[in-house]
Amino acid sequence: MAYELTSKAFLEHLPTSYSQVDRELISRAFETGSKAHKNQKRVSGEPYFTHCIAVAKILAEMHVPPSIVAAGLLHDTVEDTKITLDDINRDFGIEIGKLVDAVTKLTSLPRVSRGDIVNDDGLNGEISTKKSGQRIREAKISLASETLRKTFLAMADDPQVVLIKLADRLHNMSTLSHMPPHKQLRIAQETMDIFAPLASRLGIWQMKWELEDQAFRYLQPDIYKEIAAKLDTRRSERNVQLSKIKKHLLGILTQAGIEKIEISGRPKHIFSIYKKMMRKGVPFEMVYDVRGVRLIVPENGDCYLALGEIHQQWRPIPGSFDDYIAAPKENFYRSLHTAVVYDDGKTLEIQIRTPEMHQNSEYGIAAHWRYKEGGSRDQDFERRIEYLRSLMEWRQDVDDAQEFVDSMKSDVFGDRVYVFTPNGDIIDLPTGATPIDFAYNVHTEVGHRCRGAKIGGKLVSLDTVLKTGDQVEILTSKRGGPSRDWLNPHLGMIKSQRSRAKIRRWYKQQDRDQNIKNGRDIIEREMRQLGLTDINLEQLARSLNFRNLDDLSEALGCGDLSLMRVTNALITTAKIEEEDFKFPTPEELSSKLDQDTTDGVKVRGLKGLLTRTARCCNPAPGDEIVGYITRGRGATVHRRDCPNVLTIKEKERLVQVSWGVPKNVFSVPIRVNAYDRDGLMRDISTLISDEGAGIETVRVDINSENIAEFNLTLEVRDVSHLSRVLSRVKHLPNVVDACRMRAG
Repeated sequence: MAYELTSKAFLEHLPTSYSQVDRELISRAFETGSKAHKNQKRVSGEPYFTHCIAVAKILAEMHVPPSIVAAGLLHDTVEDTKITLDDINRDFGIEIGKLVDAVTKLTSLPRVSRGDIVNDDGLNGEISTKKSGQRIREAKISLASETLRKTFLAMADDPQVVLIKLADRLHNMSTLSHMPPHKQLRIAQETMDIFAPLASRLGIWQMKWELEDQAFRYLQPDIYKEIAAKLDTRRSERNVQLSKIKKHLLGILTQAGIEKIEISGRPKHIFSIYKKMMRKGVPFEMVYDVRGVRLIVPENGDCYLALGEIHQQWRPIPGSFDDYIAAPKENFYRSLHTAVVYDDGKTLEIQIRTPEMHQNSEYGIAAHWRYKEGGSRDQDFERRIEYLRSLMEWRQDVDDAQEFVDSMKSDVFGDRVYVFTPNGDIIDLPTGATPIDFAYNVHTEVGHRCRGAKIGGKLVSLDTVLKTGDQVEILTSKRGGPSRDWLNPHLGMIKSQRSRAKIRRWYKQQDRDQNIKNGRDIIEREMRQLGLTDINLEQLARSLNFRNLDDLSEALGCGDLSLMRVTNALITTAKIEEEDFKFPTPEELSSKLDQDTTDGVKVRGLKGLLTRTARCCNPAPGDEIVGYITRGRGATVHRRDCPNVLTIKEKERLVQVSWGVPKNVFSVPIRVNAYDRDGLMRDISTLISDEGAGIETVRVDINSENIAEFNLTLEVRDVSHLSRVLSRVKHLPNVVDACRMRAG
């Protein structure tokens, strides 16, 4: 997408509401950015400044304040040109300077392009190709994570930042074809995981759909092209149908006294079609044939009047009505949704809203500026800001950039569950949340003193995963604090970073000596559990960037350092060489599929049947697959979500298939000591199975004191898998200890 590189041409795109002073500010920003980026080119060969113009144009179309448009034009100057942040502050003011700084990538970190990669001993020099590649990957991940962390922190203080970042990502996605394939996949996945959910959380649906479709285009190119082609071939037929429906609806509503009605077909987005196909397990035709229209009426009362007329004319489909006007979504989306059986017997979906609701739906948090004069903030805008900040209230307690980004994915951008307090109040939690997360969301002290929970009046364990609609009651003690086990990721006691931050804060307030002791206990327990000896703990501390063992122990004891990082560092520090302790690298594992299976795919119940993979969807190991029996050519293996499979009429020719299981598990002897009881062996074996591990051998001895000793040989994937299994076994009732046995 090319733009004429003149400020005069760009100013023509600005909203008419901008004053002459606003236009002069934007014109100065245009000239400054154009001059700074003068000799720079994009990967596509276009002048670099075309990207800045495109970002600013996207922002201008949202009618945001002129300062944000100016920042959009300048957003890459500090990172990529000789212009400094001081220059921006001096020439354009502190407000624009803050916006530019917030979206500027960090340049103080090692940059691979500058060759800032050094040996383990901190000296520049040659390093092995394998180690160099690994460190380059780590540097890239660190830089990307730090960039996102900085932007999100600034976003919580000033949400205008996120508008620039979303516009920047949207234009980059539209020109992603010029990047190498591996970068296309990484950027597309990041867009799908972070930026599209961010737009959704802020209610900016217009950007959400565009970002999802652009990312889907690179993540699933074959399916994207297939759905797009089918949309093109059916577009004319669909337009004819919708024209007749709109004319019919307009006549009915006008007769009912509703004036100034806008009726439009609801656009079909490729990724939303795909998601619906997967969710309902139906082919494209059954999703596409569900027509949708949007009614925009003048006032709130007209929404309900129109709904009544529609339900009188056509039979509503049970369970399809949602009133998001009386009960808005968590991102403040408002509209009426219904579905009826139209005259031709097919489903017609209808959304009904006012112009203001529509603008809020399309532009979310940015819609505030489209309606308010003088930049004053209304209550709805303030509620949106407070909602965003509440989701990120833990932000100052997480220093590790990758952990911060992972927490954003789960706590802010992930799916949500909505549960009730005993008084009927709704609590909004990330999917996978437990009663402990619920308790900390109610109040910090309720979380600290949580000792049990009831769901629907029935006692449940504290690691129970909550579901939407659950009514949760927390049982508390009069005094005491949280358990350190809640921070153990293997036990799944908490999901949200909000809970984790509050627990860490509680332990930080405890005595340093006590935290050091608790941290040492955790390290020694993990070493004993994994059967590790002769570890240089001071070297372990330095490998994790701590000055000494006490500092490491304190960080672990108060929860600032995760047990998983310590476990991985222990394995590295131990320099294990024994064959029974040696686990392969991921690259070595990936080569085992072909070595350890005969045909790569197993057809259940039909041993020896010839199989081949389908070219239409190209299934790969790890995909969910299904087989289709062909005439004379054995079974063709498709992905389960392959559109061709979804449209097959002869369902009896579909067979269950699975990937041949590679020998990527390793035998590890462990010992479990426990007080004997009924069902103990069953509980241990069930837990091991649930964790995806296998049992090769088992021997049980019970002494005169009723102590049972289990000697088992487990099949596990890696050390982290083993650590998780042992941690969970150790928390079973009556179990005293569970640890790895040294060979011999």
